[in-house]
Amino acid sequence: MPGDGTASGPGDDPVVGGLVRAVGPEHVLVDDDVRRGYEVDWMGRQLGRCRAVVRPATTSEVVSVLATCAAAGVPVVPQGGNTGLVGGGVPRGGEVVLSTRRLVGIGPVDPHGHQVAVAAGTTLASVAQAVAPAGFEVPLDLTARDSATVGGMVATDAGGTRVLRHGSMRANLAGLEAVLADGTVLRRMGGLAKDNAGYHLPSLLCGSEGTLAVVTEVLLRLVPSARARVTAVVGTASLAASVALVAAARRTVPQLDAAEVVFADGVRLVHELLGVASPLHTGPPCEVLLEVASDSDDVAATVARLAEAVDTHDPDAETALADDPEGRRRLWAVRERHSELVGLLGAPHKLDVSLPPDELSGFVEDVRAAVTDRLPGCVPVLFGHLGDGGMHVNVAVPPGAGEHPGAGADDVAAVVLPIVAAHGGSISAEHGIGTDKVRWLSLARTPGEIAAMRRVKDALDPAWTLNPGVVLPRRPPV
Repeated sequence: MPGDGTASGPGDDPVVGGLVRAVGPEHVLVDDDVRRGYEVDWMGRQLGRCRAVVRPATTSEVVSVLATCAAAGVPVVPQGGNTGLVGGGVPRGGEVVLSTRRLVGIGPVDPHGHQVAVAAGTTLASVAQAVAPAGFEVPLDLTARDSATVGGMVATDAGGTRVLRHGSMRANLAGLEAVLADGTVLRRMGGLAKDNAGYHLPSLLCGSEGTLAVVTEVLLRLVPSARARVTAVVGTASLAASVALVAAARRTVPQLDAAEVVFADGVRLVHELLGVASPLHTGPPCEVLLEVASDSDDVAATVARLAEAVDTHDPDAETALADDPEGRRRLWAVRERHSELVGLLGAPHKLDVSLPPDELSGFVEDVRAAVTDRLPGCVPVLFGHLGDGGMHVNVAVPPGAGEHPGAGADDVAAVVLPIVAAHGGSISAEHGIGTDKVRWLSLARTPGEIAAMRRVKDALDPAWTLNPGVVLPRRPPV
């Protein structure tokens, strides 16, 4: 209604008028104060301005919105839960933000195909809660589960803590509906296990970060709920020893669901700043969290198998173990609270990368040394998904450190990302390229690959109106 920050009618802006006709005035936000939450990223680091925020509730409304913007040549920034960390979901200057927060809904669980259809704006936590009574789980999990939307997770090919066993979002994508820039609807929601009739467009759109289409509905694969979960935290003498422990556990415990690593400096900071103490008392250089999700009710057997894997690797390792929900939550707390640390220490710069397992130790040593040498006063906080080689490299710039050259986001990337490439890794494991890493894409993709990506963009979004400047540089004017 007028006065609440929503558009009351076409007014002087024909594009806003078209959006109002598409979704109704209460779902077109034009006032500065009302738009502000959609114009800044989750960390408060990136801030832009948009022409309007539009909130469609159905696929047909998304079609109308995109057709309206395409006809006027107005760029569109798709936005889900706005939990991204690389600038891919915030406006850069004058775009229309298409929020999927009203695209919500969860269909019935298919007990035979182990699938569920979910509207793109539905949060991961909501899906997990909805499928549990039917005896299923979502095969992915993220710390941002209460805010991250399923459509956004498809757009970034999200990973998280369970990639070790189940793969990233692409591996769990049974079907997809999405709308191209011109309003064309692509729908492949049959969920067939065998269907190789032509190009697999869902796989192409997964990880495209809203640059090729707007995801509106997702058919998610599900896995049967674990009958028992056992979690252990194991102290190790080094990252190399941690990698070896996980390799041994994967060989002996086929139902290993997660393998995470944190370091002594991060564990100390979690205790000092957040009041969460490690379950280990010896203060080892590394702590490895292992979790087994068993299809057996025999908890004792699951505990014994996990304990055997740890003992085989190092019988003297200090270990804390839990098989009850509260005990497991306590064991996870130190690892999960690491995500908060960098923001408490200073201005946060978060990079997610992946490395071959054999390169992890050398990479971590090189990054720590480089930050100390080239970013004086800055504090590195590292932790990772040890089973899949994912490493989160967070760098805090405390007050005062930013006065020195080389303490901005681009400078942090300039220090860290070439080291990733030198160790044969990827500059993006989970968060995506967004706008932050566009200039570094050549570290992870060959000129031929980048040229092919541009041709795909040209074909599906000829005017380059969907999320311009994300993944690829903006197309130069013709």
